[in-house]
Amino acid sequence: MVPIPNDPAPTSPAPLPVPTSADVARLAGVSRATVSYVLNNTSAVRISEPTRRRVHEAAKELGYVPHAAARSLRAGHSRMVLMPAPNVPVGPLYSQFLTELQGALGRLDYTVVQYGSVGLNGDEAARAWAELRPVAVLVPGSDLGSQGVAVLKRSGARAVVTVGTERVDGAHALLMDHAEVGRRAGEHLLARGRRRIGVVVPEEPGLEVFSRPRLEGVRRSALGTDADVTELPLAYDEESAARLAGNWRSLGLDAVFAYNDEYAMLLMRALQDEGIIVPEETAVIGADDLMLGRLLRPRLSTVHIELPAGRDLAELVDRAVREPAAPPEAHDVLGARVVHRESS
Repeated sequence: MVPIPNDPAPTSPAPLPVPTSADVARLAGVSRATVSYVLNNTSAVRISEPTRRRVHEAAKELGYVPHAAARSLRAGHSRMVLMPAPNVPVGPLYSQFLTELQGALGRLDYTVVQYGSVGLNGDEAARAWAELRPVAVLVPGSDLGSQGVAVLKRSGARAVVTVGTERVDGAHALLMDHAEVGRRAGEHLLARGRRRIGVVVPEEPGLEVFSRPRLEGVRRSALGTDADVTELPLAYDEESAARLAGNWRSLGLDAVFAYNDEYAMLLMRALQDEGIIVPEETAVIGADDLMLGRLLRPRLSTVHIELPAGRDLAELVDRAVREPAAPPEAHDVLGARVVHRESS
């Protein structure tokens, strides 16, 4: 028998060479320095628009992108702004705020990186963030301490900005007073003649950083009046809402601030299923001013929460990066006003 030769093993195509800035310079007919100025958005050197266009077209044709690590070495720091993922559930309002902020930082030539730090807290999380050598860290609602701030700064972070209810030594602070949200809701219900007010406190872990101040805010609004405020634990599911609605008349409540619009919609539906008329028997108000609340019948009253514009916060981060020796600043950034609709 004539042996049949084995089929040659398939060979993998040779990897394409990685394009360099020299390749872009040759294709665009400019120097490597010009390529660097254009692709790094350097404002100190004036480059004509036709030249910028040629460089961008050449880079696109070759598939070239600047090397972030090399760029950081030249600048002495990275352009990375690290945003740890919130360790509590966030709603549409906060998600929109983060999206606007990321876009504004991008327009200032920063690269925004979101970091998932499940299981890490406080100073331990700070050490993990520091390994990435960000130029700035924006920490939402964290228990970051002064030691963690020091770790980040020693690793090269020029700015640490916390978003929460309290200041942290060494960090810039965006202070959000959620008691004001509850106070506005309570004042609105009192002005409508309600005197037996329930306040929903979500049972979901992590939300107490928002819910407890909101409850306290309603209680403050009732000081010096004949009104009573009742705490109402509620899980975010239909069964829990149905149980609460089933006991509603025995509680003797004539109004409820339901923490936010999502809990308000959940509870209002359960109350209506129980035959409780909104607002005649019970006035309902939420918070966040979500579009869905306007589509309900009756339309949902709410506390409209005003967060800082993404552009303003991005400029604060940029200023802190450019002036790392400046003393940390604190800004009250949460505004609140009632939007009165049919449910109250």
